[in-house]
Amino acid sequence: MLEELDQSVLNFKGDSLFLLNVSLAIIMFGVALDIRFRDFYYLFQAPKAFFIGIFSQFVMLPFLTFLLVWWIQPIPSVALGMFLVAACPGGNISNFLTNYSGGNTALSVSLTAFATLAAVVMTPFNFGFWAGFYPPAAAMLQEIQLDYVDIFQTVALILGVPLLLGMYVSHHYGAFSKTASKVLKPISILIFGAIVVIAFYSNYHLFLKFILLIFFWVLAHNFAALLSGFSLAKLFGLSLPDTKTLTIETGIQNSGLALVLIFTYFDGLGGMAIIAGWWGIWHIISGMTVALTWKKLSRG
Repeated sequence: MLEELDQSVLNFKGDSLFLLNVSLAIIMFGVALDIRFRDFYYLFQAPKAFFIGIFSQFVMLPFLTFLLVWWIQPIPSVALGMFLVAACPGGNISNFLTNYSGGNTALSVSLTAFATLAAVVMTPFNFGFWAGFYPPAAAMLQEIQLDYVDIFQTVALILGVPLLLGMYVSHHYGAFSKTASKVLKPISILIFGAIVVIAFYSNYHLFLKFILLIFFWVLAHNFAALLSGFSLAKLFGLSLPDTKTLTIETGIQNSGLALVLIFTYFDGLGGMAIIAGWWGIWHIISGMTVALTWKKLSRG
């Protein structure tokens, strides 16, 4: 039955796709308003934790995703969705969850800033590289004839430009950036959430038909992401705050970027869209659960 997802697409009108792109760009601009250029100095202040975090995000998670895909042998569109989510940078709520859990917020912000900029190159590269090792996914990519140059440009416009612009405004207009951040982030996130809900509502029959079949795959994938950050932090003897940070930063992925790329370059391919859409819901649940657990343990 899952093979139907390879031939199905989620309907998403052009205006909605435009709003999805704009809302994601505004979210990144809002996130950048809380980032200072000095946040990148953390690279020199604590290089060990920083580089382990980057390694966990861009190397370990894609590798674990490949192992998971090879183990469960999903249909091509589902595998592509898993590879794309793993190739995206950290999600925009990771800083909040890190702070709430008692993690290292400075490290979290630094990782978010660097990973977002690096994603302009690393997201298309990791997606194409790891998907190429899974024959069914590689064959589907050949049929689609994906233009990676276009993907580079799209990721740069949606992530890179808003991030740099937001950091510029934050650096030169500090008072304004604090006020704007409080307004922009909640509004843009609400708009983004509403658009995703509308997308699923417009295709609810397809969503309801397959969600139970892929629920545990997304659960396992997200667990692998959380485990990646946690295990590497423990392996290299990082402090508890740094361990919390790496776990959350790796477990929270920018599924919004994945959805934009799926609807722009894959015409809303069913398996990819449902994986990315459900990941966007589930990683908030799992991230909040992890943050709440650590907060309660610290109180105890």
